Amino acid sequence: MQITLDIPDQFGIDFSPAELAKQIKLYAALTMYKGRHLSAGAACEFAGVDRFSFIAACQQHQIAMIDYDQGELADELAFLKEAC
Repeated sequence: MQITLDIPDQFGIDFSPAELAKQIKLYAALTMYKGRHLSAGAACEFAGVDRFSFIAACQQHQIAMIDYDQGELADELAFLKEAC
């Protein structure tokens, strides 16, 4: 799929069109991952980056890679205690 965006020239000063497209794809993937619309693997594929680069981008933008709520964490800990 191809999407065309009209971006004012003043916002592309620091990037070539290819670099700007890559950044927009990464930011979209980060946003969709944070909103739980994409898994980490799908977000990597969407952005065209490897998992390590995606994890680094998540850290840079303070997006948690592991986001348990208290109930899920308690369940995981209980499971691990039983397994050991």
